[in-house]
Amino acid sequence: MDSETQTLIEKNIRDHEVVLFMKGSRGAPQCGFSARVVQILDSLLPDYQTLNVLSDPRLRDGIKEFSSWPTIPQLYVRGEFVGGCDIVSELFESGELEQKLGVSAAPVETPSIVVTPRAAEALAAALESSDEVIRLEVSPGFDHGLSIGPEQRGDVIVPAGKVRVALDRLSAGRADGLTIDYVETPQGPAFKIDNPNEPAKVEALSVRELKQKLDAGEALTLIDVRTQGERDIASIPGSELLTQEVAAKLDAQDRGDVLVFYCHHGMRSRQAAEQFLREGFKRVYNVTGGIDAWSQEIDPNTPRY
Repeated sequence: MDSETQTLIEKNIRDHEVVLFMKGSRGAPQCGFSARVVQILDSLLPDYQTLNVLSDPRLRDGIKEFSSWPTIPQLYVRGEFVGGCDIVSELFESGELEQKLGVSAAPVETPSIVVTPRAAEALAAALESSDEVIRLEVSPGFDHGLSIGPEQRGDVIVPAGKVRVALDRLSAGRADGLTIDYVETPQGPAFKIDNPNEPAKVEALSVRELKQKLDAGEALTLIDVRTQGERDIASIPGSELLTQEVAAKLDAQDRGDVLVFYCHHGMRSRQAAEQFLREGFKRVYNVTGGIDAWSQEIDPNTPRY
């Protein structure tokens, strides 16, 4: 390790109580292990120092040599090397990480989870006579995962009829009011999870579904995010171009109103839809394939370009 890299590492460990050497940044981790440690620290601390080892190969290799530890991320607390993702996770689940950080351990409340009778039967059949539990994970992005595995230290256990559902501490905080059902799908029976804590997302809307909504006279605002020149070539009836005046009108609308965005192929309109989602609208759709799909599937008289 060169002296400049060693000085950088030593200075950050010395100057900051909590330092995480990671891949990516706190706001944008670039590996799952770094993201996991960030989630844990974010749940306990308002602020801490991070260094992106991907910004400099010398730093990436140097911290491994400095700590005599082969993997990233690496956590230091008050100058002491704590460990990588697995160790940090174990300390968090046991409550020992709070002691190291000098923060009060927040009580973990058992979430209320509903498992429908049909889902309970299917889960029990999957377990057979096993002593294992049903593991439920809820990611920060509210992706849900069901699996079978052993009960782990720090788990929050929710009894559900014939089975027990185990969640780690972070998942438990995102699961209150969640429902697990077992439903028929075109591909066969499958588990279906509804989580009221999940934030609103931009929903994909096919041009056929849009046509059905328009024909049924459903209340919606159809917004064209292309340029005026593109709109002069072709447009979907009932839509309006997203101008400053239209944006101001939308800002005054009820956040429960249905907004549907389209562009040429669906890329620009998705970005616009996500922006309005961030502004508080709850029912936001993006037309898959844009006006080009409309021309091909709905109205062949609509010019393509």
